[in-house]
Amino acid sequence: MRLKKKVAIITGGGRGIGEATAKKFAEEGAKVVIADMNQEDIDRVMEEIKQSGGEALGLSVNVVDIAQVEEMISRTVEHYGKVDIIVNNAGITADARLVKMQEDQFDKVIAVNLKGVYNCGQAAAKVMVEQGSGVILSASSVVGIYGNFGQTNYAATKWGVIGMTKTWAKELGRKGVRANAVAPGFIATPMVEKMPEKVLDSMKAKAPLQRLGTPEDVANLYAFLASDEASFITGTVVSVDGGVVL
Repeated sequence: MRLKKKVAIITGGGRGIGEATAKKFAEEGAKVVIADMNQEDIDRVMEEIKQSGGEALGLSVNVVDIAQVEEMISRTVEHYGKVDIIVNNAGITADARLVKMQEDQFDKVIAVNLKGVYNCGQAAAKVMVEQGSGVILSASSVVGIYGNFGQTNYAATKWGVIGMTKTWAKELGRKGVRANAVAPGFIATPMVEKMPEKVLDSMKAKAPLQRLGTPEDVANLYAFLASDEASFITGTVVSVDGGVVL
C-alpha cells in the first residue's frame, strides 16, 4: 500500500475524478477526507469506502469560503492528527465564447477553480510546513495549457493553477512540501458522459488512443504523485490525455 497511514483530503471528492481518487487513495491505505458540497455524494462515497475496508471522513465544504476551508483543515487535524496530502480537485465550468460570456460566468469559475485552489493550498501548506512534510496536488487541464474554444474563464483558471503550483514548489520545497499539477484531457466523468454521442465520438477521435480517459486513469496518477515513489518530483505538470494534444 503506497499511501499507508497517510491522511489525504480530496476536494470535490463526491463525484467523478474526485470520487475515483478518494477510493484509490483508500485502497492504497490512506485515511481519506471527502470534501464536497453535496452531502448525499459525500455520504455515498464515504460508505462505499468503509464497506471496502477503508477509512473515511466526510466534510461539507465550499472551497470559495476561506473560513470553511480552514475549518476543513482543522477538523482533519483534530480527527487524524495531520494532513499529508491535499488534492485540489473541486472545479466548475460555465462556458461561453468571449463575446458572449457574462461577468458572473467569469467570476464564479475564477472563484471556485482558482481562488478555491489558493484557499485550500494555503490552509494545507500552513499545517504541512509545521509538520515538515506534505504533498499538494492540484487539478489543471490540457485546456489550461493549450486553450479551448468557449472556455476563456476555465482556461485562465487552469493556467493559473500551473503558475501557483510552480510557485508553491519553489517556496515550500525547502520545508519538505511538494507541489504538482495534473492536466487531464477528455475524461468520462458523469458531466462529460451526458454530452451527445456525436460529441463524445469526436473527443475519442482526437486522441491517438481513440478513447476517453476514465476517472481512474487520473486517480492512478494522483496516487503515484502523492506517494513516496514521487519524492523527487515537484513543480511539474503531468498530462493524462491519451495523447490528444500531440
